[in-house]
Amino acid sequence: MSERLPDFLIGGAPRSGTTWLYELLAHHPQVYMAVPVKPEPKFFLVDEIYQKGIHYYERKWFSNTPDQQLAGEKSTNYLESPRAAERIHQHLPRAKLLFILREPADRAYSNYLWSSMNGLESEDFETALDLEQQRERDVPEQLRYARPHAYFSRGLYAQLLQPYFKHFPREQILCLRYEDIMTKPQELARSLYEFLEISVQKEKAASLGVSNPSRKNGTPLSAESLRMLQDRYAQPNHELEKLLGPEFQMWETS
Repeated sequence: MSERLPDFLIGGAPRSGTTWLYELLAHHPQVYMAVPVKPEPKFFLVDEIYQKGIHYYERKWFSNTPDQQLAGEKSTNYLESPRAAERIHQHLPRAKLLFILREPADRAYSNYLWSSMNGLESEDFETALDLEQQRERDVPEQLRYARPHAYFSRGLYAQLLQPYFKHFPREQILCLRYEDIMTKPQELARSLYEFLEISVQKEKAASLGVSNPSRKNGTPLSAESLRMLQDRYAQPNHELEKLLGPEFQMWETS
């Protein structure tokens, strides 16, 4: 075994299935995933970790990669960092990038429930949305990467993807849908396997459950809040549709 860098990276919107992708690939005989799954490497995201250097990244996360296997890692928040995009391109210009996205209104509410469940949110959802920009400006230093109150902004997918499309050719980027984990996991898995050029594992996708669920506490997103969010996301979703093209199935709105 020799030290090496990853062949692919997984990122995406928080609460959108990145851990499911990790688990799927971790069970593939042709893939080595950086372990443990938590804490994530976040090497290209966190300044203090990046300053340790690329050889630190190799040694800590990939020193045990068998020569015959593809190497990969998952750091969800790479998606939201233009600086991470630049750093990844600098060190891994031929790496394949996997991003998974979730219908943004649903994602925002799931993120809110997760923050509430973990003691990071005490406001109601509508108030939290109103406070988002102020909270983002005032986020404590220790939470500057976690950004537990970034509910709406993390659904602006076209804006978040643009730095990666600037630095990487389209054929090195695959964008998947969280909803397909629920409705057609085997089809999603096949797209992933084909993108990475590894063998299809027909049964594994169907056997994986939901990762990192957030308790809904019996309070669904109100119809009024859903409509408001869908209206706010209409133009950003149109921009995403133009960016990704017809191969990405956009979400239907009520």
